[in-house]
Amino acid sequence: MAINVAEITSILKHEISEFKQQVEVSDVGTVIEVGDGIARIYGLRNAMAGELLEFPNGIMGQVFNLEEDSIGSVIFGNPLEIKEGDTVKSTGRLLEVPVGEAVIGRVVSPLGIALDGGPPIVSTQTRRLDIIAPGIADRKPVSEPLQTGIKAVDSMIPIGRGQRELIIGDRKTGKTAIALDTIINQKGKGVKCFYVAIGSKESTVAGIVEVLRSAGAMEYTTVVLAGAADPAPMQYIAPYAGCTMAEYFMWKGEATLCVYDDLSKQAAAYRQLSLLLRRPPGREAYPGDVFYLHSRLLERAVKLSDEHGGGSLTALPIIETQEGEVSAYIPTNVISITDGQIYLEPDLFFAGVRPAINVGISVSRVGGNAQTKAMKKIAGSLKLDLAAYRELEAFAQLGTELDKATQAQLDRGARLVELLKQPQYRPMQMEQEVIVIYAGTQGYLDDVPVARVQEFQTAMLQYIDASAPNIRDQIATKKEISSELETQLKEALKAFKASVWKK
Repeated sequence: MAINVAEITSILKHEISEFKQQVEVSDVGTVIEVGDGIARIYGLRNAMAGELLEFPNGIMGQVFNLEEDSIGSVIFGNPLEIKEGDTVKSTGRLLEVPVGEAVIGRVVSPLGIALDGGPPIVSTQTRRLDIIAPGIADRKPVSEPLQTGIKAVDSMIPIGRGQRELIIGDRKTGKTAIALDTIINQKGKGVKCFYVAIGSKESTVAGIVEVLRSAGAMEYTTVVLAGAADPAPMQYIAPYAGCTMAEYFMWKGEATLCVYDDLSKQAAAYRQLSLLLRRPPGREAYPGDVFYLHSRLLERAVKLSDEHGGGSLTALPIIETQEGEVSAYIPTNVISITDGQIYLEPDLFFAGVRPAINVGISVSRVGGNAQTKAMKKIAGSLKLDLAAYRELEAFAQLGTELDKATQAQLDRGARLVELLKQPQYRPMQMEQEVIVIYAGTQGYLDDVPVARVQEFQTAMLQYIDASAPNIRDQIATKKEISSELETQLKEALKAFKASVWKK
């Protein structure tokens, strides 16, 4: 009987490969201590920093500390389900989250698990949670405005697509309201929004979801929730998860917006993990790499170059201050990372100036590059008028007699402050903002009583919509004010004051 060597060789190869699979043993370790969202593990000699670990019951963890005789790991799940002596497997993978259209319109956990009672998130694609931000060569300068719909912001502290603008202020001064107004204002503008709630009460987040849903904004928004009841590791990874989900659309050439509400709580969660893992504490007991915690997140905000599709990721981080202390550790860290800040002042808030933006401290380092030509043309004098008003206000309080020019500046400033007030969740279109601010800076409100400024604004916009809609349409399409259009606008405002407005 002839021996077929090729056949015997193939059978042997197959048997050897099968045997290899049977004897292959995963790199395993044993839990020696567990609690407060962290675990110490003996073994796992080949584990790498940041590697994903598999605990019993499908709970995942991540390597944080590589020590001489053990590993410090954070736990993404309920630590009460893990006990001493449990076996832990290394996976050889890094942490990933599901991305794609499946997460849009949903409330999800940082690991991509549905929290809104809807069907499970089914996504064929995942992306790594922690990546290196795109380099300088992959970016281009911020040049396209991201309209917030808030007059004070769009005119004086403009935000561009791809910018990082910090919203900072004490508790209950309207920080979240500015972020939500911005999300609501993206309706119909093709911007995918991601709102990351870190350490918030679930009832508060439910209210926010309801506001977004009633405004029709949940159609293009994802809410990533790591609530106050969630363990510190989940609060730590939540902003990275939201950013990763947004990056999927950014690399497809779309515009995205990420709100991190708020990074003070993320820093506190990271401090908790670091102290439990015996990392050395630094200033205010934060670990030495807390700056890197936020910088590696916010550096991922980018306006991509045309070769990479021209997509953008705009970041609106929120930081809560204690008694207006902007020079504290975490606030100064994030101020130095971002491209400007919107500072909300409690005194203004309680005085009824809402949004309570302190124009003196607030700044956008992108500036006029993030504005339309129309807004840029009319907003320059607004900031100067308000600055002059703030200076003169102190003199006026002394009761000294003022000359006519100074009194006129004070009167205009008071009216401009009133004009920039805006109700919550009612963002304005860019063309309406331009018309309103033009009327204020050009003196059309100088003879209007301060108490009736809002009434004047509403009536004026209604009049222009009805009698001269071409003015509004031209500003919306051309995004600039030509001398001819300015003449038409002046005539319309004069006609409105003469025929409609009753003093």
